[in-house]
Amino acid sequence: MFKKILIANRGEIACRVIKTAKAMGIRTVAVYSDADRDALHVEMADEAVHIGPPPAAESYLIADKIIAACKETGAEAVHPGYGFLSERESFCAALKKAGIIFIGPNPKAIAAMGDKIESKKAAAKAKVSTVPGHLGEISDAKHAVKIAGEIGYPVMIKASAGGGGKGMRVAHSAAECEEGFELARSEAKSSFGDDRIFIEKFIVNPRHIEIQVMGDKHGNIIYLGERECSIQRRNQKVIEEAPSPLLDEKTRKAMGEQAVALARAVDYDSAGTVEFVAGQDRSFFFLEMNTRLQVEHPVTELVTGIDLVEQMIRVAAGEKLAIKQSDVKLNGWAVESRIYAEDPYRNFLPSIGRLVRYRPPAEGTKDGVTVRNDTGVFDGGEISMFYDPMIAKLVTHAPTREQAIDAQAEALDAFLIDGIQHNIPFLAALMQHPRWRSGELSTGFIAEEYPDGFLAREPEGEEARVLAAVAASMDHLHNVRRRKITQQMEGPGVAFAKRRVTHIGSNSLHIEVVGQDPEAFEIRFLNDDGSMIGKPVAVTSTWWPGQSVWQGTFDGKSVSVLVRPLLNGVSLSYRGIQAPVYVYTEREAELAALMPEKVVADMSKFLLCPMPGLVKDIHVSLGQSVQAGDSLAVVEAMKMENTLRAERDGVVKSLNAKPGDSLAVDEVILEFE
Repeated sequence: MFKKILIANRGEIACRVIKTAKAMGIRTVAVYSDADRDALHVEMADEAVHIGPPPAAESYLIADKIIAACKETGAEAVHPGYGFLSERESFCAALKKAGIIFIGPNPKAIAAMGDKIESKKAAAKAKVSTVPGHLGEISDAKHAVKIAGEIGYPVMIKASAGGGGKGMRVAHSAAECEEGFELARSEAKSSFGDDRIFIEKFIVNPRHIEIQVMGDKHGNIIYLGERECSIQRRNQKVIEEAPSPLLDEKTRKAMGEQAVALARAVDYDSAGTVEFVAGQDRSFFFLEMNTRLQVEHPVTELVTGIDLVEQMIRVAAGEKLAIKQSDVKLNGWAVESRIYAEDPYRNFLPSIGRLVRYRPPAEGTKDGVTVRNDTGVFDGGEISMFYDPMIAKLVTHAPTREQAIDAQAEALDAFLIDGIQHNIPFLAALMQHPRWRSGELSTGFIAEEYPDGFLAREPEGEEARVLAAVAASMDHLHNVRRRKITQQMEGPGVAFAKRRVTHIGSNSLHIEVVGQDPEAFEIRFLNDDGSMIGKPVAVTSTWWPGQSVWQGTFDGKSVSVLVRPLLNGVSLSYRGIQAPVYVYTEREAELAALMPEKVVADMSKFLLCPMPGLVKDIHVSLGQSVQAGDSLAVVEAMKMENTLRAERDGVVKSLNAKPGDSLAVDEVILEFE
């Protein structure tokens, strides 16, 4: 077994590999750029080597620097994580030439399957069902339009060396194909250093299901069940689960055996993933193979009990797989949410900056439910513009799918991130979506269910009642403390029943708080005439002023709510809702109703930069007339190019930015007359 390995990656996956290596008694070496000098993976590793400036093309993507770091530290092997150099045959070959072990598949397998075009050719040769498409070189946008027309719209435009949703576009027309080809090629070039593109038929209403395979250097290959990855946004996976709610045992076995046959055809000898696009009728077609560890591997680990990183290391060291196919059992259900630094209220545009507060939910297993948080950040750390916007992967495991989803929902409610925008509100709301909970999924789920994007919503029904109860419990605690400080007498006339009006967003709920104990009391919801609505609700909590998460019970149900202070009130976050909440006496409520509302400034005449980023291009000129939907500018952030379009007709009055400018969020790009 290795004594020391180097992790040629950063962020949460580097931390993930370090954890397993330490558990195996293996020393670890981290590499870092200038931007990652104080990163968590650097702190966790036994040693760390600086490899260059922030851009990945000048640090993490330079094989010679990784090899030099191995020689400097005496690392015997390299784990590449995912992304960066993980699927580069040339990197694997360079390591071999330097006498360093690559913790991953052999160069032949990488060449055959790591390239999306070559993998489809290999799959077809192995008689694996594949999606119709064009696997040859595509010279330019006109050539792409011609090919797409022959295949038939809609088509998927994909980078040959792609991954992580970058370099991918769906086109429904020739115009979309031409634009999508150029954008995909540009993203592929900047992200992977390879601008080759291929086109295939886009299956309508498809599901994305993948099979985890594991092979060794002695010819043994097994499959470890499937993962459903259909909840995607811009071709980027958002939520994954294992197993899939679609598959039955017969289909699972057929997909698994096909995945193993494909892996065997290229002598695959590490962890890898064979991805399929599946129809709602359980038909399936080979999509691609990722010759590396997948981002979503934790859900497989939790349902199988197998540490995939450990198996990769053991296989690379020459050990035989100790696991046979008959040993693989799927136990319970696991759900993973990818927590990204992006603003869900601005069409999920990237957000960068400092994590002023980062408080993930507690990890561990309790009452049969496991919470796991794979992360590479920490309180006070920074989300850089140079890399992927992932903050963490929150995973829950429970005996059933419903229990795993409920556990995920509560864990998301207890996940505090301040300082940047993040997608937790969207993830938390999605956990309550009836279609998601029913398992009726497709890769178009988000586009279909949120056609206008994710919009802030007012709390209502049970959610409003919970928020009112939480706010009232905090107000109740403060009142009890005040009475004790001022030595007021306790008794029914003083503390037994207090009527309050809770303003939640634009709604109001009349309640009565009953009891003297600040940790356990009743709340009665009232009509305007003072009569009670339904039965009293028991509320318990040990929350104390200053704590950022209120945890307790509402009517016997476990509840977690994020708490942020406001002037004379609190901002509460629960189930994807963030709302200001104020608790008034009845007289205070009457006076509050007389206060004038603040008028929001009209910014409709300005094109504002929706996220921090680099202006790549300006598509209009001074005095030009534009129509709604016209492209105005392209802004790049976190390796993704975002086209900003006009929301209304107008004439360009002034240009406030030019290509090459770095802009902050809400900085003015141009103004209309």
